[in-house]
Parts: sequence; C-alpha cells; structure tokens
Amino acid sequence: MGASALPIIIFSAIFGVVGIVLPIVAPKGPNRGIVQCVLILTAATCWLFWLCCYMAQMNPLIGPKLHQNTILIMAREWGNPLPDMDGFQPEHTDH
Repeated sequence: MGASALPIIIFSAIFGVVGIVLPIVAPKGPNRGIVQCVLILTAATCWLFWLCCYMAQMNPLIGPKLHQNTILIMAREWGNPLPDMDGFQPEHTDH
C-alpha cells in the first residue's frame, strides 16, 4: 500500500493557508509579529506531525496479534493451506 497524493496535497494546502496566507492578513497591532510567528510555527509543526503519522501507516511496525487457530482458519478459507494443516480442527473456545 503506497501513499496517495491527494491527502498530501489537501493537507499541505490547508496548512499552507494557515502558515502562509493567514500571517499575511494578520491584523495590524503591537503583537502582529508574534501572531505571524505563532501561525507559521503552528502550521509547520502540525503539518510535520500529520505527515509523520500519515507515513507511519504505510509501513506499520506492529501487526495484528492473531491466535494460531485464526491464522490457520484464514489460510484454509482463503485457499492458502499451510503445510502442517492436515487434519486440523480448530479449537472451539468460548470467550
């Protein structure tokens, strides 16, 4: 599963508006520089955090933890029986 360009473009545009357009139209006043700095830093850090979270989903480090019976049943049902599955009968456990 690879990255789709559409979410990257959309979120980059949103954070671009916050970090580029809004500082330009910030209201005049004694704290205008601080407001502009806050908007730029907020947009940059939020975009970077979002990008890291989005990219981390492409290659997860942790996979699902499945019970061995579940793996064997999935393999059998999907037509990929495992070699040691001859005569396998899944345990019936009540949870």
